[in-house]
Amino acid sequence: MTPALRRAARAILATAPVLYLVVAPAQAKGPDSLSELSTQVSDAVVNISATTVDAKRSSRNEGGPNLPPGVGPGAPFDDLFEEFFRRRGQGMPELPRQRRSSSLGSGFVIDPSGIVITNNHVIADANEVTVILNDGQKLKAEVLGKDQKVDVAVLKVKPEKPLKAVKFGDSDKAKVGDWVLAVGNPFGLGGSVTAGIVSARNRNIDSGPYDNYIQTDASINKGNSGGPLFNMDGEVIGINTAILSPSGGSVGIGFATPANTVEPVIVQLQQFGETRRGWLGVRIQNIDDAIADTLNLGATRGALVAGVDDKGPSKPAGLKVGDVIVKFDGKPIKESRDLPKLVAATPVGKDVELVVVRSGKEQTKTVKLGRLEDGEKVASKDGDEKEKSESGGDGSSQSVLGLELSRLSDALRSRYQIKDTVKVGVVITAVDPRSEAAEKRLQAGEVLLEVNQEAVSDPADVLKKIKTLKGAGKKTALLIVANGQGDAHFVALPVE
Repeated sequence: MTPALRRAARAILATAPVLYLVVAPAQAKGPDSLSELSTQVSDAVVNISATTVDAKRSSRNEGGPNLPPGVGPGAPFDDLFEEFFRRRGQGMPELPRQRRSSSLGSGFVIDPSGIVITNNHVIADANEVTVILNDGQKLKAEVLGKDQKVDVAVLKVKPEKPLKAVKFGDSDKAKVGDWVLAVGNPFGLGGSVTAGIVSARNRNIDSGPYDNYIQTDASINKGNSGGPLFNMDGEVIGINTAILSPSGGSVGIGFATPANTVEPVIVQLQQFGETRRGWLGVRIQNIDDAIADTLNLGATRGALVAGVDDKGPSKPAGLKVGDVIVKFDGKPIKESRDLPKLVAATPVGKDVELVVVRSGKEQTKTVKLGRLEDGEKVASKDGDEKEKSESGGDGSSQSVLGLELSRLSDALRSRYQIKDTVKVGVVITAVDPRSEAAEKRLQAGEVLLEVNQEAVSDPADVLKKIKTLKGAGKKTALLIVANGQGDAHFVALPVE
């Protein structure tokens, strides 16, 4: 560039508007101090000591007469008496013994009269639960109720004077990046305070049916379980429940059950001593892109109905296997795990509208919710069937989609322990380990019921339907497959 051009360019730049990137002041340093907040909430945080006493019988051998007082394991002449009974060909007599095991955790007071919240797994099957206040005072606790599914327990103590209590906040308002405070009893050290931020929300760690944890990097260790996670207003937005830790200590990935998840459960436990959750009476599964395409959903959404309980409320409402529930009580179902949480939080007996997609069209159904706990009592809970991979059958085997298929016969029913409730279908006798079917975890002994929502009873039926799909330019076949107990699920496989 010549000097003249350089001068002209400078003149143009000098008169052009200047654009600045405006950056907000950095907030990453966090609050100046958390001492005031810590002082405000610490007295409401308690330590939990849970003791389990198991009555055992202690003996070195079977049989033997009763021992006189003062004789037995640990007595001064224990070895001598053992030798005496051994020489007589008798075993040392059986003695009563108690085995005690203890666990430590955390909790917090939500009512000055003495209502304390902790995790269910902290107290488990404890015979004795003691609440230790911040000033060292120890109070025997009564378990008012506990719930394993969201891992919460409600305790009652009788203090001499009203206790310092904290209240729940709206956990739905917590945002990623918000500062939080965890207070608890890590490693039995007593009241310890750690700080961090909300790292993520709605985390699913496969610990239960209602997973939607708040993830935080505030240090949470063994003994912190059951303690509160506070926002900067001193409100409890979560109960510290679990950590992800290869080492056993804090690596900055902790999980707290949101306040909005546990609060309704706590109310029920206080009122009834048990939970009363809504029940829809369907088995559901996730929808992937392939299944969404075959069902003409337009997008991956909803919960796919893989089974309808004959004694559940959905049966008389007209729900069918293959329906996709896309809306429950006016709330959209983005993925299948959204549905159990919404159903459980809905009052038993309420008439709820469901929007389902059936054959590519939306329909509205009305279901009167039952009670989940009643459904669980009548549900059959047989164990998993033993996996088998031997092939064979009756000379009518066919191979398609990486599957070896045979007609359902008495011999195959006996071999794979297929229940009589599975009346029709085609038995999978082998799965090619290199196939997509193997990746989708199809197994020998399962029964193929439908291909693209049309029933099959012979391997030739399957071959014919796959050929038809190919001719129509379809890339995926939607299968309904049942295990030996008759529990069905959907699997999408490429037809090529």
